[in-house]
Parts: sequence; structure tokens; C-alpha cells
Amino acid sequence: MKAIGYTQPQEITQPDALTDIDLPMPEASGRDLLVKIDAISVNPVDTKIRNNVAPEAGQYKILGWDAVGEVIAVGDQVEYYQPGDKVWYAGDLTRPGTNAEFHLVDERIVGARPESLSNAEAAALPLTAITAWELLFDRLGITQADTPEKNGEQRLLIVGAAGGVGSVLVQLAARLTNATVIATASRPESQAWVKALGADYVIDHRKPLSSELQRIGINDVTHAASLNATDQHYAEIVNSLAPQGKLGLIDDPALPLDIKLMKMKSISLHWEFMYTRSMFTTDDIEQQRNLLNRVAGLIDSGQIQTTLGEHYGKINAANLKRAHASIESGTAIGKVVLEGF
Repeated sequence: MKAIGYTQPQEITQPDALTDIDLPMPEASGRDLLVKIDAISVNPVDTKIRNNVAPEAGQYKILGWDAVGEVIAVGDQVEYYQPGDKVWYAGDLTRPGTNAEFHLVDERIVGARPESLSNAEAAALPLTAITAWELLFDRLGITQADTPEKNGEQRLLIVGAAGGVGSVLVQLAARLTNATVIATASRPESQAWVKALGADYVIDHRKPLSSELQRIGINDVTHAASLNATDQHYAEIVNSLAPQGKLGLIDDPALPLDIKLMKMKSISLHWEFMYTRSMFTTDDIEQQRNLLNRVAGLIDSGQIQTTLGEHYGKINAANLKRAHASIESGTAIGKVVLEGF
């Protein structure tokens, strides 16, 4: 089968940072599905691993976790799927990725893909949807609501809202909670993007966050989701949080965070890492299948839209290198998607 991989970590500008290769066809067993890949998207985790993680000696490292495809074979313990089913998922960090024609994945982290989206539109969403959902509801503990009427009791600040996770998080918070959603974005096009997705307010994270909140008449926030550059914004986030507020983050801060800053307000810190359930095969691993199916329903009912930003063409090394470079530039709006081999 066709695949794209690398033999050593390198800058994306290097000729063999990613290369086209051929690998044996995998076989499904146990709870695994064998999926024919139709479309994928690229995430920051892909670039981080490519820069830092070497494969085993003599092996290729295959990246990619977001995927949409068709089940072509199932293991002997599979309960939920059969050949011919159309699925979407974000994979398992401990296993080979989706930058390949065929891919093995545990059925418990796989959902039925939205019927109303194209393969490319759907591929933009699984990893970011899981991350945003778990961050919003499992980590920060924001309450879901039957009707999204603002009551002022929960005020959510989303730092770096125009990226992949932020683009889903804004929508989930706007559609499924009563929280007032304050998104940060710095460029006119990214500010327009998050506003269109449902943010109640948009502020500029290049300026002090507490001053920006005061400018729009908000004294503090009850919850903050920091999606990138947490070390740069940390002190201002703490300053902006109300006493007993909650801070959730997903990135890898370049500098140590002084957690003592949170003490006087009794602020709690919550990490979100969407691979935790698959990496440790937690007792609630099937929650990822459940939430992917829930998000698919929200999409098909018109409540959530795709976050596809750019389509980079076929799945091959040249196009994946372009996609990695775009992610590493820090200027991507929405998700970069590739489709077909």
C-alpha cells in the first residue's frame, strides 16, 4: 500500500523530511477495523512528532491521525461496525498513523461519519472535535444546556480561537452551553472567522487580555481555555480569571508555568490530551466513539459546521510537506485537508 513516512526527525524544508513509500497491507484482528483512507487532515501534533520522534531502527514513522474512510475488514471481536461502513476518527498516538492507503484502528474510538459532509469536510474535524469536547465538558466542566441562552454565570475565554481546536470549541460552547464566549484572534480575517462561528465577543491577544476584557465590559471570566502560546499569556489569563475559576490548556508551554500565581484565587488547572483514553485504554475509552457520533449528529442537524480551511490535494509527500509548513507557520485558519491517493 502507498504511505508517507520518514526515517529520522528533520525540518520540513529537508528533501526527505517526508517521503512516499510502499508498505505491506495490515490485517484486522481483535477490536480493530481495517479502514481504506479517503481523506485526512494535518494537526500540530503531526509536526511536533516529525520534529522530535525517531522511528524504531530500520522502520518508517507514519504520521497522521485524523481520517475519514470506509471499513473494508473487521477483527473477530468487533461489535459496532462492518465492511462498507463510513467512519471518521482521530486514531491512537501509539500506533502507525493515517498517512497511508489503509489503516488499523480500535473501533471504540471510531464514529459514524456525518452524512451531510464531503470526505474532505469531515476529515477536518475528528481530532479537534474530541479535544474541544473533552476540554469543554470533561476538563473545564462547563454545563451543557437545552437552549443556548446567555445568563452571564459562565464566561469562557478561548485564547487562540481561530485554529483547529478553537474553531470547534467556539461552536460547541455557543450552541450547547449558556456560557458567554469570548474568543481571541489577532488578524482581521481570523477575528471574522471566530465571530462567524458564534463567538459573542472577539478580543486581540496581542494586547493585555485583562484590558481587552475591560474594553468590552467584562470584569473577569469563570473559565479559560488556552490553546496556544500559554506561556506568553499565562499571567494575563490568571489575572482575568475570577476567584475559583478554571484554566484548561492543550499546548506545551515553552517556559515553566508558575502555578503559585493561581493560589490566591484558588484557580484550578486542567490538562486536555485527547490521546489519553486510547494510550491507556481507559475504562471509558468508548466515550470517544460516543462523542464523535454526537458531533456527527450536531453537524447533520446544522448546528456545527466543518472547520476546513484549505484543501491541499492528494495525499502524498509533496502535499503533506506543504501542509506541515503551513501548520508550522502559525497562520493557518481552520484545518488543512488532503484527499485520495
